[in-house]
Amino acid sequence: MPMQSLNFSVVLKLRSAVNVAATRSGLLAAAALTCFLSLPACAQQVDSKPPPPVVVQPGAPGQPTRTLPSTTRATLPPRSPKDVEFMQGMIMHHAQAVEMTALIESHTENKELRLLGARISHTQSDEMNFMRRWLQARGEPLSPPKHEMPGMDMPGHDMSDHHMLMPGMLSPKQMDALRKAKGAEFDRLFLNGMIQHHNGALIMVKDLFDTAGAGQDAELFSFATDVDSGQRAEIKIMQTMLGEKPLEEKR
Repeated sequence: MPMQSLNFSVVLKLRSAVNVAATRSGLLAAAALTCFLSLPACAQQVDSKPPPPVVVQPGAPGQPTRTLPSTTRATLPPRSPKDVEFMQGMIMHHAQAVEMTALIESHTENKELRLLGARISHTQSDEMNFMRRWLQARGEPLSPPKHEMPGMDMPGHDMSDHHMLMPGMLSPKQMDALRKAKGAEFDRLFLNGMIQHHNGALIMVKDLFDTAGAGQDAELFSFATDVDSGQRAEIKIMQTMLGEKPLEEKR
């Protein structure tokens, strides 16, 4: 009787071991089958290449968009000779304004004027960098050839000094007086000179937009309109500092 119980126990253990082995074998087989069946999909994912980018050109108002070939490359918009002349001239124009603001620290203690000068210097220095990049991207020189500078044929101009060629720029005499002035006299000369300077920039912007075919480049258009609005606002500030009413408010 004890022998029979022992044999029965052994049988149960053997059956349990066989079941475990079978289960493990089944799992291994299932895993191998899953891996085998997934190989084509994995290979397809590795071998497949991303689709080429889709280039979409927005249509004009009321017109549908167009899908362009994936080989399409961006091109710079056409420019007018006046666009190039404007950028070259405005670099020269801004340079003198920055030169004027550089005198403020050593010539006046007027905190309000110092803040204004820092603003003008920062803004116009950044704009000069933008204009240089714009011209360089189009393969244009940063300054016009001397024989193409506007005003060269005007009688009475000293062509050795280009300052008189841009609207509103201070003459050598005005710049010399500004350098020699101190305190309140400097403040007055600076504000009057910078108002003159800013008004010259407004003339240059108007001349650009009055020229047929000019000012159509999106970057240049945005820049020129920013110059116009920014310098108009600064003119009002400077007129107020001088104790004047802005011209638009005078009756």
